[in-house]
Amino acid sequence: METREFSVCSGEEKMRLDMFLCKHLPHKSRSYVQNLIENKRVKVNKKIKKSSYKVNCEDNVIVTLPDPVEMNIKGEDIPIDILYEDTDIIVVNKPQGMIVHPASGVYTGTLVNALLNHCSDLSGINGVMRPGIVHRIDKDTSGILVVAKNDNAHNKLAQQLKDHSMTREYIALVEGVLKEDNGIVDKPIARHPRDKVKMAVVHGGKRAVTHYEVIKRFKSNTLIKCVLETGRTHQIRVHMAYIGHPLVGDPVYGYKKQRFRLDGQLLHARKLGFVHPSTGRYMEFETEIPDYFKKIIDIIDKGHV
Repeated sequence: METREFSVCSGEEKMRLDMFLCKHLPHKSRSYVQNLIENKRVKVNKKIKKSSYKVNCEDNVIVTLPDPVEMNIKGEDIPIDILYEDTDIIVVNKPQGMIVHPASGVYTGTLVNALLNHCSDLSGINGVMRPGIVHRIDKDTSGILVVAKNDNAHNKLAQQLKDHSMTREYIALVEGVLKEDNGIVDKPIARHPRDKVKMAVVHGGKRAVTHYEVIKRFKSNTLIKCVLETGRTHQIRVHMAYIGHPLVGDPVYGYKKQRFRLDGQLLHARKLGFVHPSTGRYMEFETEIPDYFKKIIDIIDKGHV
């Protein structure tokens, strides 16, 4: 194990402990740093502190970094729809039903497994379980993701997510008929206080902002475009359910009794735009909604339900 020691300098006082460490461990993600703190691998003046602790001038911060874990996630010959690729990035169109990266108990069949079979040069910032993964979409949400092939690309893309300059547009079919042509849901999201599987609008949660616009109204549904200003877990699903219009097919936040036999929510990450990490050129990618999504729209448009 490697031990690193840092002193808090002038200008750094009152920073959160996790943010202070992110500054001094620039190639580690904030979630990685928070995990170190939660696992008591960080001491301030020889005492365990929480991520929210505000450091003081001349505090002594000692971090014990775990030994690197040998890569045990294997590449698999799984077809992937690659929209663009160069030496820095891969842009993929993920199908519904595919998990983005391995997690506890799930080590095969993910997008990461497919990517590792396609190429070996993925960024290592997020560790062995999430190589190259800058952002995620839910298993049953389809659409566009950008993957980093090196740490420099990863850091620059992650910064765009952080400063909300990355364009992320989704198409969703929701229950009910929205009255307003457009709107903004600005409500904080956190883990549900009673059901840890779910997220919820919770006072004191992380700020979450979703912009929505009506594309087409049907008798009992509305097709909408959603643009993310922030990127919280299940954000669109939680926000639309909060305003009384859950996504069609959503097994967690949707109606208990569903009219269609679907494998998950009708949500598609249609458009993704960002500044290329090396060239500085703005790039934008767009895909059509999947056939199963189109089929449901056609059914309700013709009044068959």
